[in-house]
Amino acid sequence: MSDQSEFHRIKRLPPYVFAEVNAMKARARAAGEDIIDLGMGNPDQPTPQHIVDKLVETVRNPKTHRYSNSRGIPGLRRAHAAYYKRRFNVDIDPETECIVTIGSKEGLANLANAITSPGDTILVPNPSYPIHPFGFILAGASIRHLAVGADGGTPDVGQFMDGLERAVRHSVPKPLALVLNYPSNPTAQVVGLDFYRPIVEFCLRHGVYILSDLAYAEIYFDGPPPPSILEIPEAKEIAVEFTSMSKTYSMAGWRIGFATGNRRLIHSLARIKSYLDYGAFTPIQVAAAAALNGPQDCVDQIRQVYKQRRDVLIEGLAAAGWKVPSPPASMFAWAPIPPEFAHMGSLEFSKLLLQEANVACAPGIGFGEYGDGHVRLGLVENVHRIRQACRNIKDFFRSNAAGAAASRDPEARAALLEPMKAKAS
Repeated sequence: MSDQSEFHRIKRLPPYVFAEVNAMKARARAAGEDIIDLGMGNPDQPTPQHIVDKLVETVRNPKTHRYSNSRGIPGLRRAHAAYYKRRFNVDIDPETECIVTIGSKEGLANLANAITSPGDTILVPNPSYPIHPFGFILAGASIRHLAVGADGGTPDVGQFMDGLERAVRHSVPKPLALVLNYPSNPTAQVVGLDFYRPIVEFCLRHGVYILSDLAYAEIYFDGPPPPSILEIPEAKEIAVEFTSMSKTYSMAGWRIGFATGNRRLIHSLARIKSYLDYGAFTPIQVAAAAALNGPQDCVDQIRQVYKQRRDVLIEGLAAAGWKVPSPPASMFAWAPIPPEFAHMGSLEFSKLLLQEANVACAPGIGFGEYGDGHVRLGLVENVHRIRQACRNIKDFFRSNAAGAAASRDPEARAALLEPMKAKAS
């Protein structure tokens, strides 16, 4: 029997670059080292108590233990439609323009399978969250990357439109869909409706669908709340937006998200899901409806926790000599590799940071080749641990300044990394 690595879809996936750092992290912890993990974007705060209470109350009813509804229970779809009206002033039909997904990641992947034919071209930002390109790669599509300003800052709509127009003009066949993600994971960039409007107009003219990932809609710190692309009335003709309960309510493990917008795309996703799942466990959906319909002060509290962590991290790194832009939104800082280490690339720098400072981060190359000059730092440890991470990094920079400069020489660099390789083995 052939090795599974020869299977067609598996062959289309590159090596998972995060695995190397994760393996090192596991070995270090097994050896008793205290690793401060800023790598995975895994919320550490507890789900608000009133949401947990509703889950417990509902699960005591044995009638809720049966199969659920793959489209999501009606009460949750109505609650999500009410959220869109309240937050974005957008009217959503809960029957035809909304579907509950088992997390936004599942929704994106299943919609990719629903609408993609082998050889279709999909336009995807680079750097971007891995499911954005690889959900479509697994569905048989070809990916054309759009550079989105890996250095952070507010994206320039003129530059984006130039890249979008070139991509549509030179792609054969014409692109099927464009993926957008603001606030962005990993870059934390945010945009306003002035950014979305010309993109919607262009995609309408060219018949290109838009898939907008708005998972970080409620994790923002500076400026106005991030908008929905569906606030542009014409967007519903071509756009679907994915949102999630994971970050907003610290419900990552509950796996509840939504797809909202264009009726044809929603119907296609519902059709695929009807063959694949029976929906999330009903008590979880009931609790999610309670979260959306209930008091929202918990969302403000969660947002403030991330803001405080952001400020501590950015100030601490600055004191360590590492200038990192302060993210206006999301639960990540997109950190340029310090100049003295830039030649190493993000994967080797991440390994070195783990080895020498006991701080784990996500190498930017894992989000696309344009991310290789950065690492992503998650705001997923408490303030005390973040301060400790910054102290560790400061000590590492101080003790390795000479070694980092010397490491531009290949032989000296090999010597610098030798202890790390020996420990890994």
